[in-house]
Amino acid sequence: MNLWWLVSIVSFCIGTAVQGALKPEVLNIGAIFSFGTVNGQVSKIAMKAAQDDINLDPRVLGGRKLSITMHDAKFNGFLSIMGALQFMETDTLAIVGPQSAVMAHVLSHLANELQVPLLSFTALDPTLSPLQYPFFVQTAPNDLYLMSAIAEMVSCFGWGEVIAIFNDDDQGRNGVTALGDKLAEIRCKISYKSALPPDQSVTETDVRNELVKVRMMESRVIVVHGYSRTGLMVFDVAQRLGMMDSGYVWIATTWLSTFIDSKSPLSLKTAKSILGALTLRPHTPDSKRRRDFVSRWNTLSNGSIGLNPYGLYAYDTVWMIARALKLFLDQGNTISFSNDTKLNGLGGGTLNLGALSIFDGGKKFLANILQTNMTGLSGPIHFNQDRSLLHPSYDIINVIEHGYPQQIGYWSNYSGLSVVPPEKLYRKPANRSSSNQHLYSVVWPGGVTSKPRGWVFPNNGKQLRIGVPNRVSYRDFVFKVNGTDIVHGYCIDVFLAAVRLLPYAVPYKFIPYGDGHKNPTYSELINQITTGVFDAAVGDIAIVTNRTKAVDFTQPYIESGLVVVAPVRKLNSSAWAFLRPFTPLMWAVTGVFFLVVGTVVWILEHRLNDEFRGPPRKQIVTVLWFSFSTMFFAHRENTVSTLGRVVLIIWLFVVLIITSSYTASLTSILTVQQLSSPIKGIDTLMTSNDCVGYQVGSFAENYLIEELSIPKSRLVALGSPEEYAIALENRTVAAVVDERPYIDLFLSDHCQFSVRGQEFTKSGWGFAFPRDSPLAIDMSTAILTLSENGELQRIHDKWLRKKACSSESSQSDSEQLQIQSFRGLFLICGIACFLALLAYFCLMLRQFKKYSAEESDSSVPSSSRSARLQTFLSFADEKVDRAKSKLKRKREDMPSNVYMIEAEPKNGSARINRDISQEREPYNNETWLH
Repeated sequence: MNLWWLVSIVSFCIGTAVQGALKPEVLNIGAIFSFGTVNGQVSKIAMKAAQDDINLDPRVLGGRKLSITMHDAKFNGFLSIMGALQFMETDTLAIVGPQSAVMAHVLSHLANELQVPLLSFTALDPTLSPLQYPFFVQTAPNDLYLMSAIAEMVSCFGWGEVIAIFNDDDQGRNGVTALGDKLAEIRCKISYKSALPPDQSVTETDVRNELVKVRMMESRVIVVHGYSRTGLMVFDVAQRLGMMDSGYVWIATTWLSTFIDSKSPLSLKTAKSILGALTLRPHTPDSKRRRDFVSRWNTLSNGSIGLNPYGLYAYDTVWMIARALKLFLDQGNTISFSNDTKLNGLGGGTLNLGALSIFDGGKKFLANILQTNMTGLSGPIHFNQDRSLLHPSYDIINVIEHGYPQQIGYWSNYSGLSVVPPEKLYRKPANRSSSNQHLYSVVWPGGVTSKPRGWVFPNNGKQLRIGVPNRVSYRDFVFKVNGTDIVHGYCIDVFLAAVRLLPYAVPYKFIPYGDGHKNPTYSELINQITTGVFDAAVGDIAIVTNRTKAVDFTQPYIESGLVVVAPVRKLNSSAWAFLRPFTPLMWAVTGVFFLVVGTVVWILEHRLNDEFRGPPRKQIVTVLWFSFSTMFFAHRENTVSTLGRVVLIIWLFVVLIITSSYTASLTSILTVQQLSSPIKGIDTLMTSNDCVGYQVGSFAENYLIEELSIPKSRLVALGSPEEYAIALENRTVAAVVDERPYIDLFLSDHCQFSVRGQEFTKSGWGFAFPRDSPLAIDMSTAILTLSENGELQRIHDKWLRKKACSSESSQSDSEQLQIQSFRGLFLICGIACFLALLAYFCLMLRQFKKYSAEESDSSVPSSSRSARLQTFLSFADEKVDRAKSKLKRKREDMPSNVYMIEAEPKNGSARINRDISQEREPYNNETWLH
């Protein structure tokens, strides 16, 4: 009995000990931060406050205590690793940190192996992928969203290029890479990446050397991504270099807002150096819990440092771990660790690697963390499938006088830029339209409120290398003075006038392109810009689709388009000039319709109108007279039938249009000098096999081959106006295809040729610049100003206004009127005639049917088909009144016994009389249609 009690007591003691080991009273977590930094100091205070609040509420961990062990890494990678190893030796359940992304990449491997969750709200490198580091969790929005916000700000203000200054470590490099990707999505770019040494080793000399380079560059939009020590050094040196004056744009990432929130009031020197800068702050919605914690902060920190958003994230991260631990234990899980078999062969030495053990419940604990759905001091906390926080957002801050942070708007991943808090927009459908993206006004560096242009012409002592085509023909547009590199011409004068309107100086140098023996190929000139040989191209450069894919063009300064020029001969007046307004087919169709309409009207009027009756010869004459007299509206015959009047009205309208067109065309033929050519336009060239000339170097060659499918064997390259004239006169080519400005100059000296047809392309000439060049936009604005103030026209008149040929003013491309121009009128008239005849014959057949029934009652009932046809023709030829009289007489002559049959009852007699009355109705009721 005593033995049984002894065993029971021993078993109880052992069970209690095991249970205590599996469910310890103290739950250990670690924190690795550099507590000498701003975020390190704030985070330490916030995590200690979270620990105390959790331990004061026994409902959170069921009476257990949470213990956070702080390790100061002193911004040293080696100390961070040592701190992590120490935590792993003491059965730590989770680690908050590290502070930098550099160490996050290293310690995440350790967390993966030992299955201990690693939670950080400051190591926000977007390349810390959950696929590679499953046990690393970012509890604040990572830098991918920060860079998205900056990219949308750049787009909102209309800038195209930025310069990025950053610390050359993992977090700096990867953040700037993300910025470049987001800018590329909106057709912007990072023009220069200025890499500084890591934060702890950067010196003022390093910063100065980089800023001197930046100052000589084109872009004036500068993004500073790094840490507070480096960032403040950059702004201080920039101010001394005069880079905080008007014209510059400075955008700092969250490090600046963090510093301002925690270190205010700022020193006068610091406040002055960051005046006008823009920065971003993680957005934390207002709530009672947040306000209560802010009011506690001075007590918690003893007034040593101000609270910033990362303090709120630190507090929420500890609570996140505590809630996940409670859920873990409530699920019946136990806390246990086991040896890592991979370390068995690494014994020896002084390293106690055997103490490193795997957290057996690490995966379930991690799953509980990722399932967090709570509202903390920083707002709602919930992870998406990719482990990003739901609805990341930022406050956009403008630093004004005395370093005061003035909020000018918000950015959220849901709705973009807005002046409305994001939490209010979540209740509405997302609206990211450009009209909805705006911020409040900004005070820029230098104290100005007008938006900076964002770029200047680079002050690097280099001139803009401008390629100019060295033309050998049409030198009015651009030409090089022999023996020099001086260029003149219409295009050059337009460029110089536009440059004078720019609000800044543009050093440039014209470089002739071409051998001087033939016109250069303009597509090759454009390619010289894409390869960096030239910085721009100025000349008679047509804006065509293929070229716009490689460069940006300014607003066109002259309209252009391809036209066809061909030899023409003068047409003298002749005795048959009156026939020229219409083509033979038009004459034939018009004559046929005169006869058709006359015949239709005769058919419709024949049975009603005495004027359309008589002997056959008279009726034929009547049809012909009536048909052609309508041409002059001189017909004497009256129409009495409704259908005839409808047809005649429509036909008279057609005649009115035809005679008016004929009169206008004949007047032109007799009063204007006519030029004739077998070439009517580009369509004639496409359907013929004749050779076609084009200007050397022009895009016309590719257009004719690729777009119009004209074989290259038919194309003849011509280099000058003189070659145009010789080729056209000798019939070497049937026509020349070139741009309108060239042809206008050519025709001013060669009146024996003329433009045939219309321009079959529409384009213009412009100046070419590299893609996304801001100079192209400013030059376009200057060209529009030249157009509005009349200077562009004055330059045109100076170079291109030539004396026109004496016959040019009276020259007309009057062509014969084609049947296509009147097809609709003839179609309407034809349909009207057909419908009128159809209605007429339907009524005629109905009347004849009743008439034949009357005849069959009074004559022999059977008759041949030919007899019935003859009867129908006789009926159709008779006048309506005569047919009615004849039928009436037949009824009167019918035997009286038809009506006096004694055997027939009275109702039968009534029925016969009713039938007779019904037979009379068609003649009375249907006469209105005739």
